[in-house]
Amino acid sequence: MNMRVNHLPSTIVYGEDSFKQLGAEAAKAGTHALIISDPIMEQLGNIEKAIQLLLEHGIHASVYTGVNAEPEDTYVYEALEQLFHHNCDHIIAIGGGSCIDTAKAVAVVSTNGGDISDYMNNQSIARKKALPLLVVPTTGGTGSEATDATVITNTTTAVKMMIKQEAFMPQVAIVDPVLTVSSPPNITAATGVDAFTHALEAYLSKKAHPFTDTLALSAIEKLYHHVLIAYKDGKNLQARHEMIYGSMLAGMAFSNSSVCLVHGMSRPIGALFHVPHGISNAMLLPVVLRYTQNHCTKRLAEIGRVLFPEEKTTQEEQLAEIVVERIVSLCQQLAIPTLSEWGVDQDAFHRVLDKMADDALMSGSPQNNPRVPSKEDIMTLYKELINRKSTVSH
Repeated sequence: MNMRVNHLPSTIVYGEDSFKQLGAEAAKAGTHALIISDPIMEQLGNIEKAIQLLLEHGIHASVYTGVNAEPEDTYVYEALEQLFHHNCDHIIAIGGGSCIDTAKAVAVVSTNGGDISDYMNNQSIARKKALPLLVVPTTGGTGSEATDATVITNTTTAVKMMIKQEAFMPQVAIVDPVLTVSSPPNITAATGVDAFTHALEAYLSKKAHPFTDTLALSAIEKLYHHVLIAYKDGKNLQARHEMIYGSMLAGMAFSNSSVCLVHGMSRPIGALFHVPHGISNAMLLPVVLRYTQNHCTKRLAEIGRVLFPEEKTTQEEQLAEIVVERIVSLCQQLAIPTLSEWGVDQDAFHRVLDKMADDALMSGSPQNNPRVPSKEDIMTLYKELINRKSTVSH
């Protein structure tokens, strides 16, 4: 095979109560941290805990909790202003993917300059080291703690920018399943399917290779078998372990291969209709899987042998169909809503189909799909998505 270069965080601290290592790890990075988070983490007391852990190691902290739902460029600039005002020498992100993605952008722009939009499609390359970044994920979903990518909405153009460069990789990931217990069922479902989609697309991607295949298959198995358990019983710590671990493995996998059509189509929905990324991914997964299925039968069958060893069929087409059917069923059991149920107006959706299809293609992700779509294909899939009726299992 061709040579591959893989990027991972320098340090990964994993396991129950690993959050307690925050101060020790931050002490290696500097003496004044900017904590980037959101109001929910503040309400749960996680920010205060972080401040105390830092103080035990002589580290002062300033706090920015302006991240609200999907990350926007405005959050990046607000956090940058605070970072410079307080002369912070490292950054700590605590929260879901939105907090982590915002912090990644701040870490890079603070040392390399310019606007975050300059880095989209490698128009500008971050040649200077980013400010040291420590991340503490609190959902078992995005895997952003282990990726060199960030997704930020440009509020001027209404484009969700997918930016991927080595400089965006966190220096330290502290992955504590205890912090995910507070995630409510709907967030558990959305982030769980998001992580599963990361793993699935990493495995199906045209850029997949043996290193990422190993990570992706392990993540697929952990996430498929535990997301429903965690959804039904959020205090099941073993399920939370498997989910956040699977999410991290999935992040490593897609960061070193790629995501595909689901993600390409998901970002415009988030940018224009403010549907959270995990939910729009979960909405799209059954539609895109059906579209792609016949072009990745062998790979889907390989997944089937891992997930369902009890299935004795040797027919790849049959096993691939079982995989697709059971993934669709899983989304139904997790009560993933349709676009209409989310409140997206059909007429408004149809008016921006052309822009969404263009933006999806511009991201580059659809070109990695086993079945590469045309713009017309993407518009057809969007129409199918908005017309879907609820099939949720209650």
